[in-house]
Amino acid sequence: MQKTVVLNIVGLSPSLLGKNTPFLSSWAAKGRVIPIAPVLPAVTCSVQATYLTGKLPDEHGIVANGWYFRDECEVKFWRQSNKLVQAAKVWEIAKSIDPNFTCANLFWWYNMYSSVDYAITPRPMYPADGRKLPDIYTQPGDVRSQIQSDLGQFPLFNFWGPNTSIVSSQWIANSAKWIEERYSPTLSLVYLPHLDYCLQKFGHDEKEIQADLQEIDAVCGELIQYYQARNAQVIILSEYGITPVSKAVDLNRVLRANNLIAVREELGRELLDFGASIAFAVADHQIAHIYVNDPAYIPKVRSILEGIAGVAQVLDEEGKKAYHLNHPRSGELVAIAQPDAWFTYYYWLDDAKAPDFARTVDIHRKPGYDPVELFLDPQLKIPQVKVAWKLLKKQLGFRYLMDVIPLDASLVRGSHGHITNSPADGPLFITQQTHLVEQNSIAATDVCSLILRHLKLM
Repeated sequence: MQKTVVLNIVGLSPSLLGKNTPFLSSWAAKGRVIPIAPVLPAVTCSVQATYLTGKLPDEHGIVANGWYFRDECEVKFWRQSNKLVQAAKVWEIAKSIDPNFTCANLFWWYNMYSSVDYAITPRPMYPADGRKLPDIYTQPGDVRSQIQSDLGQFPLFNFWGPNTSIVSSQWIANSAKWIEERYSPTLSLVYLPHLDYCLQKFGHDEKEIQADLQEIDAVCGELIQYYQARNAQVIILSEYGITPVSKAVDLNRVLRANNLIAVREELGRELLDFGASIAFAVADHQIAHIYVNDPAYIPKVRSILEGIAGVAQVLDEEGKKAYHLNHPRSGELVAIAQPDAWFTYYYWLDDAKAPDFARTVDIHRKPGYDPVELFLDPQLKIPQVKVAWKLLKKQLGFRYLMDVIPLDASLVRGSHGHITNSPADGPLFITQQTHLVEQNSIAATDVCSLILRHLKLM
């Protein structure tokens, strides 16, 4: 076997390699930069599951970052159990070939209760007093206290939200080295999300993203040199490219205007009532699963969706088969946005009735993905003072609501999910082991076997 490391640099595309990424550009020039034909949907959980299994969503079951759990009548995003992935993973395949193989999964998703040997993933604590405290889940369990003692507490609030920074990717890189020095796994999977933040906030505005590109380049340079000194081969890949967007599309508001969505009012605020609705959209970047509880309404719902500006395509059963999304977890219909548009989860018609979690960073209660969580509300006169006051209440043990997120979807400038037609702006695979890749471009399903080839297990 050959020790191998896979660095997942989220959002990196060939067009971003250049003067602001001197190390990565130089390293890539010694090998090959190979475009990856993206999978639909081009979102984190679906793409990672495809890379790690060599299967498409109709087989591995990860049809989005979240979906409607029909038997519970609830939408759930960012689940963490690896048992949700319904296909064999690369480390399981590798171990079946060589029982001495070991693997470390460092922050790739579905990283709990897995057959992987070593795992670290975010797992905040939610005490009964309403606080959210940074923490991680690890395998083995005792790594949790040891690594945070050595590296400091995992910087959760730099990992997602308006305070995102290079600090989180740097912590993950350091955790990878920490695991390597103690366990020396055969395969290390390392997730580095830093570019995802700036690209969604600013699109491809070079002036705005220049510093972020330089920061991730420095982190990767240090990590690659570290691993190569330990005789490890390095693969660099990304899950998707970010597309500049200028239009937010509120699918649920249109469905509500057509009397298809039911809401429940609690304390003067509205919650989407999934089980009582005729149809609703679970928005996930540039795709949305449309769940239609009454099949008789499918033609009407499809007609409504196709008439919405910003919707490029609506997949029915045949369309889902063509894109390998014909899985029970998928909606009866799947909407795909135009390249310059993305889908919000918003369903209320009056911001005064928006649920309290809408103005917070709350990835689990929102029935859809919300990139507006990357911004502080520009209408707050002195947002730092409000944040400081909330944090003081937290430190004193009081309940608090960190309601500092705007409800202005027009702030978002980059998105992903649809299949880009430009390889230069799509996902990539970089290796210096050029003899292992014969194609000029690869499918997302090829990544699993290419990792096994680098490991010398194929």
